[in-house]
Amino acid sequence: MFSNYITSLKKEFFGYNSQKLIKDILAGLTVAAVALPLALAFGVSSGADAGAGLITAIVAGLLIGGLSGASYQISGPTGAMSAILVSLSATYGLQGVFVASFISGLMLLMASIFKFGKVVSFIPASVITGFTSGISIIIAGGQIDNFFGVTSQGTNILEKILSYFELGLNVQAIFVGMLVIIIMILWPKKWGSVFPSSLAAIVIALIINLFFKLDVTQVGTIPSTLLPEARLSIESINFNNIRNLIMPALSIAMLGMIESLLCGASASKMKNEKLNADQELFAQGVGNMIIPFFGGVPATAAIARTSVAIKAGGETRLVSIFHSIALLISMFLLGPYMSKVPLSALAGVLIVTAWKMNDWQEIKGFFSRKIKTNLSQFLITMVATVIFDLTVAIVIGVFVSVVLFVVNSSELDIEVSDIEPGRVAKKLGYHHNDTKVVYMTGPLFFANQEQLSLEIEKIVDDTKYIILSMRGVPLIDESGIHELLDIYSICERNNIKLLFAGMQNNVKIQMERYQFSDVIGENSFYWDVLEALDEIEKQVNK
Repeated sequence: MFSNYITSLKKEFFGYNSQKLIKDILAGLTVAAVALPLALAFGVSSGADAGAGLITAIVAGLLIGGLSGASYQISGPTGAMSAILVSLSATYGLQGVFVASFISGLMLLMASIFKFGKVVSFIPASVITGFTSGISIIIAGGQIDNFFGVTSQGTNILEKILSYFELGLNVQAIFVGMLVIIIMILWPKKWGSVFPSSLAAIVIALIINLFFKLDVTQVGTIPSTLLPEARLSIESINFNNIRNLIMPALSIAMLGMIESLLCGASASKMKNEKLNADQELFAQGVGNMIIPFFGGVPATAAIARTSVAIKAGGETRLVSIFHSIALLISMFLLGPYMSKVPLSALAGVLIVTAWKMNDWQEIKGFFSRKIKTNLSQFLITMVATVIFDLTVAIVIGVFVSVVLFVVNSSELDIEVSDIEPGRVAKKLGYHHNDTKVVYMTGPLFFANQEQLSLEIEKIVDDTKYIILSMRGVPLIDESGIHELLDIYSICERNNIKLLFAGMQNNVKIQMERYQFSDVIGENSFYWDVLEALDEIEKQVNK
């Protein structure tokens, strides 16, 4: 892996010059402008603080960006990750988040060693879309308190909503949040390439807060160091909780894997550069093991920042490093101002971000095309993501996909045909009025084998010969073989000769394992229907 990484670096920086350096610096500054408000917002929504999000973006940009499996990946805190972390933080505190991050990094490191980079390809696209939509609901729902400027009360969603009527709402906070949403929606796209809408909205909200001194909750102190007091340390680890943090860490690792590899797959098409999936997992693993020691939350590749880097003309992974340096300078120079940003402003940014996370074109297609399989996968995964955690949601989504695939694949098309002399490409020596050909298309297995026996029972009267044409049967399982044995028994009881035609080799091999031919005889298998008809005519003419 290391040698491949060095080789890719040499290729990436071959012919690197001052012009490319300037492009990387400018692209890095552009990405930093996009990343700054998002880092602050995702830090808060993770259950940590804005400073933790900023530190995450800085360290991830330097470390993960440098080790990444492609030149274009930009990593940092994301909305999807924050949706997992907020409940983890509420249960185990920040130290629990730090420990889970370290464990998840170790898991990703192991995944890279065992080359799990292709695992995402086994997750259906509709499941991923459902998962993303579920995450967007969690993100938006988690910002309602900040948006309204109050802390809801109750043990469930209904109680929390009803508590707003008793607590009242902070009109000033709502005003700021709505202002941010409106700015981000109406901000001209041509301006967005120079000054991102999220950053513009945050700046305007900050200016209003400084000028009018609004009665709203603010971000709070932004650290002026990369080693804040709230960070992972061996002394602060509660070893009794480590066992309880394994499953949350697995969820973080799975999300990191899914989001990073999907981001890489999407970005690779934009830049026409293939992602080294296992190297990317290695980078994410190392990054998430080290970030907690700086007080950051788990990071992953972010498609929004990555696409900005590519569109801004970034050439190499130095874009990620320059964006981190810009964020670091901002932390030292703008920290006192960022601390006064209203939380409701960040809530507005996150609500719009959550809306944009949804692949609305794909979702519209699910409903317009009315493909029940895709729609079911999407809806079930989305609901499971909201109700359960990521790991359970993905497992449920994949399980539902497998079940639906089995159901859809269980369709066995059966056609019973008489022998029509005019349609047979040979001269018949027998009228074959008592011969039936049963054509089968599809797998013959436990989910559909009864279909065949039901069709056979319909034709046993006035029939002496049945030819099972199995050229369209790609596979058979034990249940299917037992079904054929039952059909053979039915034919024997009714003095019917059963012949098999066009059987695929893998199906025949599977049947031989069960000594099928020993029961019905080797002379019951023929290349095609015509050859089977020849055998019938030989028996008749004896």
